[in-house]
Amino acid sequence: MSILSNSPSRSKRILTILVFFLLSIVITIAGVLTPLSSKDSKDLSNDLKQIQDETKNMTVWQSTIFIFTNNFRLCLLMFIPIAGPLIGSYILYSTGLVIGAWGHENNVPSLIAFVALFISPHTWLEFMAYSIAFAASVWLTWRAIKHQFKKEILQTCKFIAISALILLAAAFIEAYLIAALPSA
Repeated sequence: MSILSNSPSRSKRILTILVFFLLSIVITIAGVLTPLSSKDSKDLSNDLKQIQDETKNMTVWQSTIFIFTNNFRLCLLMFIPIAGPLIGSYILYSTGLVIGAWGHENNVPSLIAFVALFISPHTWLEFMAYSIAFAASVWLTWRAIKHQFKKEILQTCKFIAISALILLAAAFIEAYLIAALPSA
């Protein structure tokens, strides 16, 4: 702990974000590896396919806004002090369940499906934005405990703006990739 107490605040924040990035991956993998009944797997996979089909019929800009709005709304929940990391963990675990269900329904090993997502930069960007939100929630909670809540609000607003920009870029990349894929 002495390493953290002697390092500047920026270093602590970066370290916290990196820890949450790794933790986010672990939580998502836990969802990927959770066994589902055939019915649950089929239902989740069908829900995903329906969303993909809806997005496929949109323009790149429409799907960018659709994807961004969904992801940013979820990300904002992750900024909530104390509850944010719990909500975010549930969201990431649920995402893992969907990835696992998709893999099961398409005869792709679930972990391979998960790793394949990381080929695209939008996945890295989304996980980074969510990790920033987790970290900001922890920092906001910690500063509130230390009676420095007002000081931390400005930092949190900056992190919300940074996360929004990251998620907008991720949404555009994802929308472009969806549009570029051949129709099934």
